[in-house]
Amino acid sequence: MTVSIHYSKKGLQWQKYVITSLFVVWSGSLGEQFVVKQDKAGRTIVSVAPTFSENRTYSEAQLDWQDKFRDASVYATGAKDNETYVEKAVGTPLTSYNVAMADWFHAPEIKEIDVTAWHGTAGEVIRIQAVDDVKVTQVNVVITDGTGTVLEQGAAEPAEGAWWNYTATVTSPNASRIVVTARDLPGHIAELNWED
Repeated sequence: MTVSIHYSKKGLQWQKYVITSLFVVWSGSLGEQFVVKQDKAGRTIVSVAPTFSENRTYSEAQLDWQDKFRDASVYATGAKDNETYVEKAVGTPLTSYNVAMADWFHAPEIKEIDVTAWHGTAGEVIRIQAVDDVKVTQVNVVITDGTGTVLEQGAAEPAEGAWWNYTATVTSPNASRIVVTARDLPGHIAELNWED
């Protein structure tokens, strides 16, 4: 059967319907011109087959990207069964492997350090807003004086939404700096500092 391609809106709609109907359970290549595949949601994707020059050379940026992609693939292969990735993929066209791979490329971000309830006294709370495309797994707080001497440090506890709470354990009237780090599942670390 031959499918002709028309460039009118009506023709494109008809073409999509015919291709979807023809290849609903088939994937592979169609000659050397098209690649047909199906995603997790059952959608049929038809694309032009890639072509590569046999003598092509890669720039430093391309080689660097290939290394990053390889690292992400190795990570995703080992992490795809992680419950967080499996749950995040449910109801989407993505697999847990896809979610883990994307997570590798996105470090967490610390949006805010809220010290309005903290005045250097034990028992007071420092709030931290940390986000990630999948999950922030850990937030740590280090409080120092003006010379960099550590006065206290510890892990913050998850609170509501993207917020984490760190309850001070020491009264530190000389505290002048707070260093907060956030970690995600692949182990990327973000850092944000607050200074008095």
